[in-house]
Amino acid sequence: MHVVIGVLGSIITILILLNRLAEAGIDLGGLNPYLWHRRRQWQKKLQGNPLYHIESPLDVTALLATATAKSDGDMSSEEKKALLNLFQKEFSMSKKDAAELLIASAYLLGNGEDLRANLEKVIEPSLASFTPDQATAATDLLDEICAIDAIGIELKRDFVEKVKAVFSRHFQPKGKWE
Repeated sequence: MHVVIGVLGSIITILILLNRLAEAGIDLGGLNPYLWHRRRQWQKKLQGNPLYHIESPLDVTALLATATAKSDGDMSSEEKKALLNLFQKEFSMSKKDAAELLIASAYLLGNGEDLRANLEKVIEPSLASFTPDQATAATDLLDEICAIDAIGIELKRDFVEKVKAVFSRHFQPKGKWE
């Protein structure tokens, strides 16, 4: 009986000490590796660059179109008007929605260095949602944007060719044993 009382006393003492530690702000629940992993994943998602989490083909296409227009520096007013018209026509959007999409794309793009450096990583989350027709329409849209302004067309063409290469790798017909 004295052994049972000693064990219960030890358990109660440990629980009281854990309670005191929790009141002092030291949480031992943070030592759980599964909890740590889950928190780390959320932290990466919330604090990471939103460019790498775009899953909608429409949003990625709008981002690529904006990046194409800004490849040679800032967009001209002609390019902005043409982008708005293309967004309205291709995506069947109202003028207000097209303007919001252009603003959001320009904000996400920033200076464009992340997109140019990691183009495949940016497009990758949305590739599963793209259909071959959407990919073709997206590259056609980028070609139209290149034709708007002759200034910096080499930079725009290089960017469009990189995008086409990413799409062609993904939508390439599979071989017999793949």
